[in-house]
Parts: sequence; structure tokens; C-alpha cells
Amino acid sequence: MRLWTQTPKLTLSAIPAYILFFVVAFAPLPFGSYDKGTVAVWCGILGLAAAATSLSNFPLRRGHLLLLAGIGLIVLFYAFVLHEQLSDHPWIAKPHPIWAQTSKVLGVDIVPSVSIVRGEPFFALGPTIACVLSLICGLIVGTDRDRARQLLHVIAWSGAAYAVYGILSYLIEPTMLLWREKRAYAGNLTGTFVNRNTAAAYFGSCAVVWLAILLEQTRRHLRMDKIVWKKVPARLVTATPRSLIVSFSMFFICLMAMFLTSSRAGVVLSLLALMVTFIVYFRRDLPPRSGIWIALGASGLVALALLQFLGGAVSNRFDVQGLADEGRLAAYLSTIRMIADYPWFGTGLGTFAWSFPAYRSAEISMWGVWDIAHNTPLELASEVGLPLASAVCIGWLVAASVLVNGIRVRNRDVIIPLAAFSVSIIANLHSWIDFSLQIPGYAIIVFALVGAGLSQSFPGAATHSARRRSKSASKISTTA
Repeated sequence: MRLWTQTPKLTLSAIPAYILFFVVAFAPLPFGSYDKGTVAVWCGILGLAAAATSLSNFPLRRGHLLLLAGIGLIVLFYAFVLHEQLSDHPWIAKPHPIWAQTSKVLGVDIVPSVSIVRGEPFFALGPTIACVLSLICGLIVGTDRDRARQLLHVIAWSGAAYAVYGILSYLIEPTMLLWREKRAYAGNLTGTFVNRNTAAAYFGSCAVVWLAILLEQTRRHLRMDKIVWKKVPARLVTATPRSLIVSFSMFFICLMAMFLTSSRAGVVLSLLALMVTFIVYFRRDLPPRSGIWIALGASGLVALALLQFLGGAVSNRFDVQGLADEGRLAAYLSTIRMIADYPWFGTGLGTFAWSFPAYRSAEISMWGVWDIAHNTPLELASEVGLPLASAVCIGWLVAASVLVNGIRVRNRDVIIPLAAFSVSIIANLHSWIDFSLQIPGYAIIVFALVGAGLSQSFPGAATHSARRRSKSASKISTTA
């Protein structure tokens, strides 16, 4: 099976594309790229890719330029907030009162700061820069349908490779994480990630991408203008192509790795995204009235069967611990109180671990340190303020609407915006109850795929490669 259906020629556009592919393939490897040094390396490499896109002839359309302008506005908003948090003389923001209190206690004049920890927003900016660069590179590189499909396959194959490693590591030496000893989740598969929940979101996302590829191959193999569902089993059994078998095997491997993480939210949201992918892809082949409900019921039963037979550990966690961990709701309410006290500019990007103890509810167990809110939107609002956090949420809503429209209007290459939309479902919904989008090794992949999906959501975006090949062919024939 080839990595992609059409291998583009090596041109100037290949430079940023292959740099992006490299980052997407290896970002999960070094423990989810959680440490700041690794993030800095990815920022540098993605910066080179973004710079190289300006030298390449990518077919940017009006819609692409509008999306880039929207990203630019959010970046400027970030820059303004960071200026206020880092500057000794902010323009409009008020300094955090802790500096005046400290100055009074010590009897020493201390230059105040909006951030509760001086300079921390600058050092915490790395993951945000990496995600923005990944989104921009995915958006620009994804304007070429061949490159967009390559990106989809790179994500799928690298995910399958990490899933194989994760399963083998889980079976052979479950107490080791790469070359280090696991400090937590020794009985669960985490792949190359430290946290099982992030691993579940990642492998679930890779399973979604493989399912999209598998559905496209199945549709091509059936060779039906309108699918007759009664004939599908016989068609699939008869002369099943090797590519279909390989894709299903990789899909199943990613699915197994996802279940072995034992993450409740990661598994459930991934199953939801898989259902969405299947139903949306075949929506035009379903009966007009009851088809959606039948497909929803059938896919739901399949999801429950998979959860019952392959996700025994997940079901056991639901039985023992219920739907949520102890203290989560109290932590969310405490974070909301923090936001209420500093609604405009927050307490400083990356300062949640220092700010939260003053708001920690008595209902939360004294055991452990809450250095992450387990709710990315709330944590972001507490660190940078409600206006910027709202702008980021609006950006995600705009991206989702563009992807939905792309799914609606596209026939060819619909799996690219579809995969991006389904993966964004996992990433965004999971971020409301955990922190998977705060792990660069996963977030970089999500943003790159969403960028490519946005690019391929515009009518006619897929025709550039065909026009380019036809021009090349005409030049050759003229020369001959």
C-alpha cells in the first residue's frame, strides 16, 4: 500500500511540507514533547517551515487569506495581553496586588507586575507558538490536496507505529516509559506520553484518521453510485484489496491502544468521533428519513459492544469511580472564582500552579498538587483573562463551521475536513475535562490537521494539483 495516492514532484513547496511532516511524526516521541526545551526545538523547526512557505507557490485563495487574517488578529491579541503581563509599565492593566503586599511585608520597593510570577508568561509561551505555527503551516501546505493527503497519511502511519510500540511496551515492560521508569499509570498503556488520558485522545484521533481513510477505500472498492447496503458484505468479502486489509489492521491497532489506556473520557469521546465520522461520510447513502437514526443506533450499538468486549478496564473504572474524578467540580468552581477576581488580564500565562492554592476549595482533598485545572478553557481564562480566552473559543467555533461547510460542499477529498472535524471533537471536548490540548506532542498534530482541513474546505481547493499536472503535461507535449 502506498503512503499516498499521488506522489507530488519535488518542488520548492516540498520543503515546508516535509518539515511539517517531520514534526507531526516525531512530536509525540519525546514524552509528548512536554518539556520546554523540546517545545523550543519544535518552535524553531516549525518557524523554518512557516518561513519556507513564503518562498513557495501555494495556491492561497480568498478564504485562506481570511483565515490567516483571523489567526493574525488572535496573535495580536495574545501579544497585547503578554505585553501587559510582562511590562513594568503596562498600558491599561493593573498590577497584581500580591506585589504591593510583598513590598509592604519586606519593607522594600518592588516593581509590580500584572503576572503573579514575573517573567513566567514569556517562558510559558512555547506551546502556544508551536500550535500557532503548526496551524499556519497546515493551512498553507494543505492548500495543495496532495500535500494535505500526505499529512493525513503521515499522522495515520506514525500513530499506528506509536500504537504498536505502546502495545508491545504494555505487554513486555509496562513499568517503563521509553527509557525511563513510569511514575504513574504503570498498569495502563500510555505510549510515549506521560499521561494515559492524552494517550487515549491521541490514539483515538489516529483511529479516526484511519477510519476516514478506510471508508474512502471501501467506497472506492464498492464501485456503487448509490450504496446498496444489503450487497456491501458480499462485495467486501469478494476480492478484498490489500490496501483495505492494511488500513483496517492499522485502525484496529490504534483502537486497541486507545482501549488499553483505560481513560474514560478519552475512550468515550473517541468512540463518539468515530460514530460521527462514519455517519457523516455515508450520510448521502442513507435512506432519506430514518437513515440517520438507523445509522446512529447501529453505530452506537457497535460502540457499546467495543466498549464491553475491548474496554473492560474502562468499564471497570466507570463502575468504581463513576463519571468524574473526586474534586474536579470543586476545582472548576475555584478556578471560576479566580477568573472573577482577574477577569481582564488574568494572573499571567503559565501561572495557574502559583495562583490556584489561594483559591483551592476545602472540598478538594489535601493530597496532591493541582498545577493544572483539568479544564483548558477555564485555565486559559484564569491566566490570560476572559476577552482573550473568548477570542480563542470563537476561533475554534469559526474553524468548526468552516470544516462543517467543507464537509457539506466537498465530494472529492472530503475525508480531509471530515478527519479534521472529528479529531477536533475529541481534542476540544476532552479539553473541557482534562488537559490533552496542553500537551504539545498531541496539540501540534491536532492544529496541523485542522489547518489542512480548513484549507481543503473551500470549493475548488483540490483542483490546483490537477491543473498543475495538466500544465506540466502540456509543456511536455509541446516540447515533444
